[in-house]
Amino acid sequence: MQSLKEVSALVTAPGQLFEMDEVEIRGTRTRVWKHAPPSLRSILEISRLHGDKTFLVYEDDRLTFEEHFRHAATFAHRLASRHGVRKGDRVAIAMRNFPEWSVAFWGAAAIGAVVVPLNAWWTAPELEYGLRDSGAKVLVADEERAERLAGLLPELGMPAVVVRGSGEPPEGAETYDSFVGDLVGELPEAAIDPDDDATIFYTSGTTGRPKGALGTQRNITTNPVSLAYAMAVAGVRGGGELDEVVAPRPRVSLLSVPLFHATGCHSVLVASALAGSTIVLMHKWNPSRALELIEREGVTMFGGVPTMAWQVLTSPDFGKYDTSSLTSVSYGGAPAAPTLVEKIKELLPERIPGNGYGLTETSSVTTYNGGINYLTHPDSVGPPVAVCDVKVVDPAGSELPVGEVGELVIRGPNIIKGYWNRPEATEGAFIGGWFHSGDLARVDEEGFVYIVDRAKDMLIRGGENVYCAEVEAAIYENPAVADAAVIGVPHEVLGEEVGAVVCLRPGASLTSDDLRAFLRERIAAFKVPVHVWFREGELPRNPGGKILKTRLRQEILS
Repeated sequence: MQSLKEVSALVTAPGQLFEMDEVEIRGTRTRVWKHAPPSLRSILEISRLHGDKTFLVYEDDRLTFEEHFRHAATFAHRLASRHGVRKGDRVAIAMRNFPEWSVAFWGAAAIGAVVVPLNAWWTAPELEYGLRDSGAKVLVADEERAERLAGLLPELGMPAVVVRGSGEPPEGAETYDSFVGDLVGELPEAAIDPDDDATIFYTSGTTGRPKGALGTQRNITTNPVSLAYAMAVAGVRGGGELDEVVAPRPRVSLLSVPLFHATGCHSVLVASALAGSTIVLMHKWNPSRALELIEREGVTMFGGVPTMAWQVLTSPDFGKYDTSSLTSVSYGGAPAAPTLVEKIKELLPERIPGNGYGLTETSSVTTYNGGINYLTHPDSVGPPVAVCDVKVVDPAGSELPVGEVGELVIRGPNIIKGYWNRPEATEGAFIGGWFHSGDLARVDEEGFVYIVDRAKDMLIRGGENVYCAEVEAAIYENPAVADAAVIGVPHEVLGEEVGAVVCLRPGASLTSDDLRAFLRERIAAFKVPVHVWFREGELPRNPGGKILKTRLRQEILS
């Protein structure tokens, strides 16, 4: 088998699809994909070339690439003419994975607006925070999110477009159909550069308030090329011919993760638009429904987070459906057990497993482990793609030798500009062109990356990041609480569930159900602790006052 270095040199050679160039980005010379599209607008224009092929499937609704382009172009015109949206203005999207999410995303992006996808699971106060923090000029929401914000829309003074509503829209809003009206055939004029702002994806912060990750056009258009590169490298190492593995292979992807996450947006929506692939949307995740759709739509790729792959493979309905169309199972967003590879080999022989690593701040993919690479290194998240550099550093920022564990830092054209209106947070995480991930890792002699632990105080529940400080801050708002710590509780399907250890004030009383009801008014449901332990006395702390969560976890869970 050829080495990673040899194969990378082969697929990135001059004249190849994955040829690289070097440009200056914010004062740093950076390797980039020479043939990456310059903007989201250019990808939308390329997508139109796929014509009458199906792009989006939702239940019984279908949109071809041409139809989708016309809807997006019309949406772009309406944003500009009806609400004066211009380059740099923010357009927020808060909805489930409906086809209109994609229309709003591409329509706003095509005129250079900054798209702000908001977490559809957020409560009204959380959504309000995202709208105010981003300074969004227009909101596009489904009926559920619009109703959640109904009382706030007049106060926000923000026009809203309501998707798939069943009645009259709230005050200050109009229906999607009335907003779009008759379709047009071309995009409005707009000049967009690779380093212009493109997106603000919110990622929860350890300070308790979500931070807006400000991504550029180049950040997001780098990702589909990085994905294709990683698959090409795995294919060549597995014995494939270069011309064969780099040929575009349109897929039918089952989208099981939200579009408001970088994985769903960058790695599925944007990559599929460029490659001419079909996306099958799900209203809500359900493994049995996933199997139905795999058979009905001839799905070739599914995955999401490892939890979802496990649920499909272990579903009692697995044998009832035809899964022969599947060619790959890819996942990321959370640690994957090596035994998952064995399960895929057992139930889906000859299918190609894939796992990747990335964050919102890295615009999805940084490393990718697929095909033969995954089979030989099932506990790794793979090597970095060719335009990315990674290294492991100690607390002082010095690079550590091969094999030693430290913080993983990343550099490349996929690294976002920083955090929206958070100069201090930006300065602390982006140092000398390197993004400090907060994840503990090691890198082996071949360049494969292994994520060892999370340095940030967070847990991952079914692929959703839950930052403990945010949940703790909400718990402390309850007047009965004197002290609290949030920890991850192992769960066979979700990976982790949220647990809270609580100390009450003298004379106060509070039940687990009372606390959960209190928290549901303040934080999204997936962040509310499933397990609550009340503890007398004090929580264990180190001399600096920091809660010893490892010790607490051992005491509670042992």
